Amino acid sequence: MRFPRARPRSLAGQLFAMQVVLVAAVVAGCAFFAYASGRSQARETATRQARAVALSVADSPSVREAIRTPDPSAVLQPYAEAARKHTGVAFVTIMDPHRVRWTHPTTGLIGETFLGHTARALRGETFSETYTGTLGPSIRVVTPVRDGGRIVGLVSAGITVERVSTQVRAQLGALGLAAGAALALGGIGTYVINARLRRHTHGMNAAELSRLHDYHEATLHAVREGLLMLDGQRRIALINDAGRELLGLAPGTVGRRVAELDLPAPLTGALLASEERVDEVHLTADRVIVVNTRPVVGGERRGTVITLRDHTELQALSGELDSERGFTQALRSQAHEAANRLHTVVSLIELDRAEEAVGFATAELELAQALTDRVVGAVAEPVLAALLLGKAAQANERGVELVLADDSLIDDGALPASLPQRDLVTVLGNLIDNAVDAASEAVAGPPDTVPADGAVPARRTSSPTRPARARVTVTALAGDGELLLRVADNGTGVDPADAAEVFRRGWSTHGAGRGIGLALVQQAAHRNGGAVTLERGPDGGAEFTVRLPLPDGSGSGSVARGSRAI
Repeated sequence: MRFPRARPRSLAGQLFAMQVVLVAAVVAGCAFFAYASGRSQARETATRQARAVALSVADSPSVREAIRTPDPSAVLQPYAEAARKHTGVAFVTIMDPHRVRWTHPTTGLIGETFLGHTARALRGETFSETYTGTLGPSIRVVTPVRDGGRIVGLVSAGITVERVSTQVRAQLGALGLAAGAALALGGIGTYVINARLRRHTHGMNAAELSRLHDYHEATLHAVREGLLMLDGQRRIALINDAGRELLGLAPGTVGRRVAELDLPAPLTGALLASEERVDEVHLTADRVIVVNTRPVVGGERRGTVITLRDHTELQALSGELDSERGFTQALRSQAHEAANRLHTVVSLIELDRAEEAVGFATAELELAQALTDRVVGAVAEPVLAALLLGKAAQANERGVELVLADDSLIDDGALPASLPQRDLVTVLGNLIDNAVDAASEAVAGPPDTVPADGAVPARRTSSPTRPARARVTVTALAGDGELLLRVADNGTGVDPADAAEVFRRGWSTHGAGRGIGLALVQQAAHRNGGAVTLERGPDGGAEFTVRLPLPDGSGSGSVARGSRAI
């Protein structure tokens, strides 16, 4: 029968056991040190006490006078006993140089030989030793008694080791109580600390915490979305690789305040907001990102958890989808128009007017072929050519003439593979869409609605007369180491006061859900190392110019004036 393996002790439990052992070891070590120190101090104190008694007795004039008498014991024994009782030593023995006792606490031992060493004292030294005598082991001091220059006797004063041990045992009891109290307090403090640690670690053991950390690190690096965590002081507490890439931050940003990161003001405001933000779209210099924030609260604000999603490609795909939708509508309109023309040709044939039917059909075919030849001849880049043909059809449906400037020329292979075609579609498609809107409004009159999303409406300069036909002029030229894309309209233009605002997300004159096209144009240009400028066009409307650098030697073009309708 196999028994289930016991779950390893939690980290808090392991630390508790280790800390209890550590506290016990420290207390035991301190107790042993105190005992050894107390024992040493007790012996040292006993030695000093015996030395003081022996020296005071040896220096007493009455002792020297008594030694000169025929019976020194008669005078010295009462004196020595009085000194012993007053000083608290175990014995005071006075003897002649031949170690014969004149005094002793036990009177029957007077006249016998002193048990101990005296050689050093006979040489004039005062020394101490531990020796076992008639009273048992004792700590004694032996010193000479001098009369003039002669040593006439010796004095030994001592304290028994048993008395010293008794004093040490009394101190050891108090020390044991103190050590027990310290151990109890240390155990209680350790338990309280580890109970708090157990709550914070949720009862997990060290292996589980280590595995959780490994999963945490792997998850942070594997998640494609950006993850950003701020502490209560709005400093970056954690950020993963995707978050640094989306925000364009360098490594080592942990610990910095969000306000110091040089991010766009609207994005900084969203990151620092105290309230929750859901699916907010913000633009950086190179990307469109979707921001979600959620404050972390627990009695007080502890920080913010922020997720970042890259919306750049989705926004580009959305623009392409809008273009495709426009192409579809244009094709539907053209199909409807082609059906009308086909009915006209059929009717002419039924009326037996075949020559007129052939002429009518031939004229339409020549017009369509001329349109295709003009675009393909000037712009060999297939994506841009297809975009221009589609936009021309869309503009024509709205009554706007789309014109390709005569100086437009992009040879086949002029654009490097490093220049994303999607960015070219984003730049030129949005500029043409805005220009067509502006030109058609100039002919039809200004819009009657005000944006519902609070966006600042464009302030168009007033024109005393409206253009007879709405027109948009496109220039596409690859040469001199750069790609130039210029779109101009004959609308009412943009007020110079709004020149710096047109590239801000949300600036629009067409109501809610608009105002991101020019922001995307500027972002795409910046992403490819280029720039976009706004000026007043030759026809009085707005003229947007995008310049993108090309590798050395790429691009070719010739300059010629004039333009042709697409």
